[in-house]
Amino acid sequence: MTYRLGVDVGGTFTDLLLLEEETGAFWRHKTPSTPADSSVGILNGVEAICQKAGITPADIEVFLHGTTVATNAVLEGKGARVGLIVAQGYRQIMQIARSFVPGGLAGWIVWPKPKPLAALLDTYEVGGRMDAQGNELTPLNEGEVRAALEKLKAQGVEAITVSLMNAYLNGVHEKRIGELAAEILPNAPVSLSHEVLPEMQEYERTLTTVANAAVRPIVSRYVSNLRGKLRSAGMAGKLSLLRSDGGLMSSEKSEEHPVALLMSGPAGGVTGALWVGKNAGIKNILTLDVGGTSTDVALIENLEARRVRTTEVGHLSVRASALDVKTVGAGGGSIAYVPELTKALRVGPQSAGAVPGPVAYGKGGELPTVTDANVVLGYLPEALLGGTFKLDREGAKQAVQTIADALGIGLFEAARGIIDIVNENMFGALRMISVQQGYDPRDFAVMGFGGAGPLHVNAVAKLMNSWPAISPVSPGVLCALGDATTRMRTETARSFSKRVGDTSQEEVIALLDEMAAQTRGELLADGVPEAQIVSQFEIDVRYEGQAFEVPLSIDAETLRKDGLKGVTDRFDAEHKRLFTFNMDTPHELVNLRAVAMGAALDLPAAQLPVGDGHPSDAKIRDHELWMDGKVHPAVIYDRAKLKQGDVIPGPAIVIEMDSTTLIELGCVGKVDAVGNILINLA
Repeated sequence: MTYRLGVDVGGTFTDLLLLEEETGAFWRHKTPSTPADSSVGILNGVEAICQKAGITPADIEVFLHGTTVATNAVLEGKGARVGLIVAQGYRQIMQIARSFVPGGLAGWIVWPKPKPLAALLDTYEVGGRMDAQGNELTPLNEGEVRAALEKLKAQGVEAITVSLMNAYLNGVHEKRIGELAAEILPNAPVSLSHEVLPEMQEYERTLTTVANAAVRPIVSRYVSNLRGKLRSAGMAGKLSLLRSDGGLMSSEKSEEHPVALLMSGPAGGVTGALWVGKNAGIKNILTLDVGGTSTDVALIENLEARRVRTTEVGHLSVRASALDVKTVGAGGGSIAYVPELTKALRVGPQSAGAVPGPVAYGKGGELPTVTDANVVLGYLPEALLGGTFKLDREGAKQAVQTIADALGIGLFEAARGIIDIVNENMFGALRMISVQQGYDPRDFAVMGFGGAGPLHVNAVAKLMNSWPAISPVSPGVLCALGDATTRMRTETARSFSKRVGDTSQEEVIALLDEMAAQTRGELLADGVPEAQIVSQFEIDVRYEGQAFEVPLSIDAETLRKDGLKGVTDRFDAEHKRLFTFNMDTPHELVNLRAVAMGAALDLPAAQLPVGDGHPSDAKIRDHELWMDGKVHPAVIYDRAKLKQGDVIPGPAIVIEMDSTTLIELGCVGKVDAVGNILINLA
């Protein structure tokens, strides 16, 4: 028997899902996260879930993990001190940056310029230059390199970045500096720009490589510590981490290229939603992943998640492939407050997190949160996690009463106000990835998951006018399911920068084939069988004279059949959709990328027994909740006892081990063949 364990570490809970590949049987578990050392919470969860399944950690062959370690290091400014070596004339590259300032009109007045990840004090120029074709103009000045490295060593830098002009065409100078750095600073990891991002645009290449270096020591310590603890617990299986683009990479590779992990955490939910959509026959999905600290949203069209070429974390925007996920500070632990100045209710982005958590958790929390408001309104029954986690309703009422008193309104009105505001925050994030990207949300379903997603998905679907609102099976651990069912992925890039009229289909295909061989070799080295590897290509295209390009995915067969004309036709259609116009200028191919992927786990969802449409067998008890200005009678159901075809009129609550689904007044939920609850307007 082959067991795969998916583990997703969130701000409040660590989610685990154990799969037995041959039968499709699975076990799930949630355990409180341990922010001081995530591996402690992971080990607690591994022990508990193995006990549930009647196995030992030694039986787990594949351990798949989504992590926010790199993300948190950037957000909290806890990256390593980075030494940067650049070509002559480029010492201020990180300080000059780009002239783009976020924040809309007059944003520059109040925008605090972020501190560069590599300080000017720790940046040194060295002699040596490649030309625009990758030929050596000036030999590398090794004396200057040694002097710079000795100074960086004396200054106490913890990681080294090397980013030289035109190194993406020829990295021989960078390699030599890397060899000297390994000799002079043997304990400092070295990141070379032509290996991290072999593309033109020297600022983006430098910034991405510096970001890689900044998080490398932290990620390396975390991964090696986790690997050591798992090995000590008896788990000898393979350890892989989820990349920002939804693929997997080996733990060893993640220590060298942690910049690919910056959006690792949110990517798991998107890959899990893809699995659910495929089994439920729903192709267009807006995802709503609501955790304890934040909400992540993404768009899936025709069972393909949107990918972007930039990963954004806080003020940092690096050139690394990622799923197009937007995050807002709106979760179950988001704190509600009334500022003295405005007397207007606010919710988040501050969160009670795992410690002390919402007041209702009874762990010492004192500030009112979204979870407390849900408890007060009756949307969350008094027991969670299958009855093992009791909620303090009286404590929640006292906390929310402070908001009611500050606003001069009733307790239930205040609680519903908190919920309405957090729903609007989620609605705003979903508009960013749909309406603002040229998509009509009415063409999509909304899928709510994470611990609190199914509680809010019905209300958010009303705001979006996106139906059905979907509560998937095991929504609380769907991110862990995504980690467990995704596949190995790697990519490489090369700048091309030629007009379509100045190149040929044969030249482009020859380069892509060469890059495909490189990426296939990387997966083979990671133990992926040759027969399971699939290659795909991406081409960045723009109109000549433009500064930004549009990435297009394509496979080798389509490229050979349709040629470059097929690529430019697709670009014109995508440009029209994104920007509402096309141009008459020639097309330019900017970057080429080859992507290699291992086999996806073909895990069908188990079918539920067919019911008679009445969920009476699943009824736990009658209940009351506050909605639309008054108290309404409702029913609480046990999700484990629902059958295919059961119809649940709202208002109703469906509880399970890892989440709670709310079906609102005027809506009705129907259980599909594989157990998803599809909520529509009655």
